[in-house]
Amino acid sequence: MSIHAAEPNPVTEHNHSAHPESYGRMGEDRRERQRYHRDVLFLTLCAIFLTALVMGNIIGTTKFVTLFSLTIPDWLLPLVPGLVRSGSTYAMVIPVGLLAFPVTFLATDLVSELFGRKRAQLLVWVGFFMNIFMIIVMSVNAWLPNAFGVSGGLELFDGVYSFFIGNTIASMLAYLTAQSIDVRLFHFWKDLTKGKHLWLRNNASTMISQMVDTVAIMSILYFAGNLSESVNTFGALLILIVNAYLFKFFAALFDTPLFYAGVKLLRRFEEDPSGYRLYDEKAG
Repeated sequence: MSIHAAEPNPVTEHNHSAHPESYGRMGEDRRERQRYHRDVLFLTLCAIFLTALVMGNIIGTTKFVTLFSLTIPDWLLPLVPGLVRSGSTYAMVIPVGLLAFPVTFLATDLVSELFGRKRAQLLVWVGFFMNIFMIIVMSVNAWLPNAFGVSGGLELFDGVYSFFIGNTIASMLAYLTAQSIDVRLFHFWKDLTKGKHLWLRNNASTMISQMVDTVAIMSILYFAGNLSESVNTFGALLILIVNAYLFKFFAALFDTPLFYAGVKLLRRFEEDPSGYRLYDEKAG
């Protein structure tokens, strides 16, 4: 009985030789799609942040709104300073420009967590120069001569412009300082805890940086005369600072679950150079 060597199977050999190249193309296509989706995510977060920033500066302190009011029990009255209440009634009064800011907390913290400190600081600088761009464009529009008989809202434009300039200049000074502090503190806590305790870096960085922001912007607006005529004492200014900061404080607390959910949902796009990950990319 003779034993014959097995004939080579050209189909099998062809498939084996083709697989590495095919898998390589598939892998590259997958990486390219992931890079594209990561860029879309980064640009979307930047757009949300910048839109809220621009809107906040334009409407700013043009209107103050009462979010809620409550009656303080008699036993609690001695613990609540008289400056922040009227008799036994406390009202949460904030400028309308502040309402969009909780969204910016979430957007910047997601950028910091998923894309790293350099990308987050880049976003801060882009926002700063957008403020300068807005001032230039609005000022050119204000300086150009009015076409009489055509303009339908000249007084409205002049009113918005006068508030806008004061709000934006105050915001630029406070914003650059506070947001830079926020980014640095966020990554300080992230490095210190080696990527764990997301709630700590989320809240500690925001609460400290927004204290700086609130005190700075309200004080600048006060001394520039860009607040209501009724805000003419330090006591009235203090009430606005306390209310604005309390709003930001609780907004930071309430967005923590959303932050956890966002980081977990978007973890496959993470590219923070620090290498610290809250969730294992292979998990789930």
